[in-house]
Formats: sequence, structure tokens, C-alpha cells
Amino acid sequence: MNTLCLRQMHKNQHGIVKTIDVGGELGRRLREMGLVPGTRITICGRAPLHDPVAIRIQDSTITLRNSEADHILVDTE
Repeated sequence: MNTLCLRQMHKNQHGIVKTIDVGGELGRRLREMGLVPGTRITICGRAPLHDPVAIRIQDSTITLRNSEADHILVDTE
């Protein structure tokens, strides 16, 4: 099992959120979107310039900027 920053993941790659390494308003917003440790995510796609990234989490799809994805560490299979 490898630990990657969410920005480094590839399209259709799966993983489990390990940590959210940011506090304050951004950390709270990420947690409210369901990005909490133990949550399974899948990378759905990226914009042509690789920003933002689309993530499938639970039954929803969300997008994050790379600057936000940098704070999320994911255990990949």
C-alpha cells in the first residue's frame, strides 16, 4: 500500500483517505464534504490542465483545486 497526495493520483485510481493535513476553514470545508480518514475515493477525471480534479466520494462527485488536493493524503492499493 502506497501513500500519495491526492494530486498525484491518476484517473480511475482508488484509495482510502489517510489524513487531512490542514486546519482552519479549508480543513473544516473538506471534512464537511465527506473527506475524512477512512473514506474510499476514486479519481473520476481532471480538467485539461490537471486542475481541478473530480473525485467520486460515497454517492457524490466533487471537484477540488490542486491547492486543496495537496492537503489530502491517500492510501492507494
